[in-house]
Amino acid sequence: MNTPFKNTTKLTLGLALGAVISTSALAQSGSLRSAHPDLATLYNAFDVTQAGIYDAIADINGSPDAQEGRMELKMHLDMLAEAEQGGHGGHGGMGMAMEMDMDGHFGELETDARIDLGESVRGTHSDSAAGEAFANSEALTTHAAMVLAHGRSFENALWDIFANDSTSQYQKQTAVNEAIHEYLTSDERHAVSTSPKAAELYLDHPYADAFRMGYPKLSGLMYSNQWLQLASLEAIIIGQVDPQFAGRVPVTLERYWNKVGSDTGMTMFPAPTEMPSVPAISPQLYSQSPMAAVIIDNLNMLESALADVIAYPNLQDRETVIDQVVEQYTADDLYVADTMDYLLNALRGGIFNQGGPAIGDLSRSERNRSRDAMGMNHVMIMSNPN
Repeated sequence: MNTPFKNTTKLTLGLALGAVISTSALAQSGSLRSAHPDLATLYNAFDVTQAGIYDAIADINGSPDAQEGRMELKMHLDMLAEAEQGGHGGHGGMGMAMEMDMDGHFGELETDARIDLGESVRGTHSDSAAGEAFANSEALTTHAAMVLAHGRSFENALWDIFANDSTSQYQKQTAVNEAIHEYLTSDERHAVSTSPKAAELYLDHPYADAFRMGYPKLSGLMYSNQWLQLASLEAIIIGQVDPQFAGRVPVTLERYWNKVGSDTGMTMFPAPTEMPSVPAISPQLYSQSPMAAVIIDNLNMLESALADVIAYPNLQDRETVIDQVVEQYTADDLYVADTMDYLLNALRGGIFNQGGPAIGDLSRSERNRSRDAMGMNHVMIMSNPN
């Protein structure tokens, strides 16, 4: 996919960016590493694994053995597009029901990739390996890799701030604002927008559902990783706000590994089928910093949208499309939603489908219930954390 010159450029940028991230982490005294070493190790693994997911999809999509799977996936995506044009729900309605009943289109090719990536997420990866992961991905363009890596450096700074229990809430708020300012000004070209993006940008773009429908085992892994990042942060924050909820990070870790399941992805505890969002999984973060929440959600949406583009069968000029998608998320004047629409969209797929609450109980989907039942369920989630 990439030319030798592009590979050299990406490697140089990756090495430089990895050094910046490592230096930044050291400057912040590695609060997450000190307080929650298991999480810090996993977060490095997540970066390496996510880059690996993109490359695995690209490899499968280009394999002669996947020709039949590509044809089937394209047929189903075309059916969804026709349903949407006909007003029958499309990606946001009928599409969800269709993909939930399917087992993917690539059989052993996806299973083998899931086994390799399961080993990756269980492995130990250095800060430099994590910092260079996106730049080393063959499936991503240079611009996309830089946006994802810059976003990850912001997330690392944010997690370090909240993991430091020796600072006051006021000091944390000040540090979060400084981290946002640093993210937006240090590399403006590679920062996602601080404006929430409209639902159609994520749910109804031309390549939507290719990742979830074509690769349910890989999408389940990526969404599980995103869920733990948000759920563990929620556990950290709520434990500091209300000491009776302290020490719940191990709960999120246990739930995460239940979602990951076996090497092939088999589990009694379903992985998320919807992209986890901050208002649904980490409402404490949204309450403390709505702007940080929007940045993280825009990054997560971009990560999923890129997977859709990489997964879409027989797409011409894929690199140009990838950079166009990145521009949609970095531009402040494209596909902007107001705050209420953003919050409604964040909860649209349901908390259960996004992986469930960080520490509360939710044993089945809360979607399509009465308003009274929804209210009772919300009280149970907030009052009965495990």
